[in-house]
Amino acid sequence: MTPLKTPSTYSPDLAVPLDKRVFGARDLFSLWFSLGVGLMVLQTGALLAPGLGLSGSLLAILLGTAVGVLLLAAAGVIGSDTGLAAMAALKLSLGRYGASLPAVLNLLQLVGWGAFEIIVMRDAASLLGGRAFGEGSALANPLLWTLLFGALATLLAVSGPLTFVRRILRKWGIWLLLAACLWLTWNLFAKADLAALWAQAGDGSMTFAVGFDIAIAMPLSWLPLIADYSRFGKRAQGVFGGTALGFFIGNLWLMSLGVAYTLAFAPSGEVNALLLALAGAGLGIPLLLILLDESENAFADIHSAAVSSGILLPLKVEQLALGIGVICTLIACFAPLAQYQNFLLLIGSVFAPLFGVVLADHFILSRRGTRSGQSALRWSALLAWLGGVATYHLLASFHPELGATLPSLLLAGLLQLLLGKIFTCGRETARA
Repeated sequence: MTPLKTPSTYSPDLAVPLDKRVFGARDLFSLWFSLGVGLMVLQTGALLAPGLGLSGSLLAILLGTAVGVLLLAAAGVIGSDTGLAAMAALKLSLGRYGASLPAVLNLLQLVGWGAFEIIVMRDAASLLGGRAFGEGSALANPLLWTLLFGALATLLAVSGPLTFVRRILRKWGIWLLLAACLWLTWNLFAKADLAALWAQAGDGSMTFAVGFDIAIAMPLSWLPLIADYSRFGKRAQGVFGGTALGFFIGNLWLMSLGVAYTLAFAPSGEVNALLLALAGAGLGIPLLLILLDESENAFADIHSAAVSSGILLPLKVEQLALGIGVICTLIACFAPLAQYQNFLLLIGSVFAPLFGVVLADHFILSRRGTRSGQSALRWSALLAWLGGVATYHLLASFHPELGATLPSLLLAGLLQLLLGKIFTCGRETARA
């Protein structure tokens, strides 16, 4: 049997050949269900719990996730249409030089996400180790777990998604994850009074619009990465359906569990209280399985950071992944786990409007075609992106009750349609 080639075999700037696009709907469902599940997803649900209560939180999560996965899956289709990695595909919309700025921003935010994922895994593993073997034991040492999870995520990132998805995740990893999620759900229904929680209103410390923004930011945070994996998809239909269904189920399920467990067993809202409540279910085994799954999120961050930097630096993706994995691990060694709600919203402020531009350009202006040539800079797209980012921050500052993520994405897309037609007409008039 011929071994699978990893994405590093192909330059991020070159399209994956058609005969090497092997991911079907089942592969992409497995990948995105896994990436929609994780400790950080549980903790994001916990952010919504006090302010919105159970019913308000679940509605915000349902709507935010549903809208977010449709946009995420549509961005995935761009990868399967072009065969290009995410940042390379941006050159079609922004121009050869215009794509450099989002590539740098993506690299910075992915290094931050990679470090956050390692921190989340470290804290949970240290807590479990201290609970099982005592606070003074080696298995409660945060540095040990930081180095271990950093090495694991880096190893997965260097191996690449084809090896990881088809040989590990699809064969047995997803079944362990499903078992963990089902156990946590059963434990919740067995021990919590869900009817009383449903009747309990939130304290009003968070508006529904902000809750929706946090929920939609989870799938939208993957917009700058998805084409790195969907470029290996066989058909656009499988890419769209597998991605949307997988992430929707995983993200909705785990974020909802985060809300319910917080309200039922950790009303203080503290991270450690939530982790201890989760550790009490099934001897901590379900939490341990979800903890191991978190390494897949870190893998995606590190691998995509390497792919993004691959369009800026003339190095192999494996080398870049190794270096970025080391950087993420070092950051995790010295950085405490902080409130990352604002971090999620900041990502949305930059990349949600950007992909409003990209989606409008690819599906409407270009009609899913690939241009024969690339401009150095496409000013219409850059101006539309800037308008979307400005709209996001104006709404977030002066009208937070309206939400900012979806309006800024839609406005940036409309600006791209308008400016794209104006610039095209201007060029045609000049030629005439």
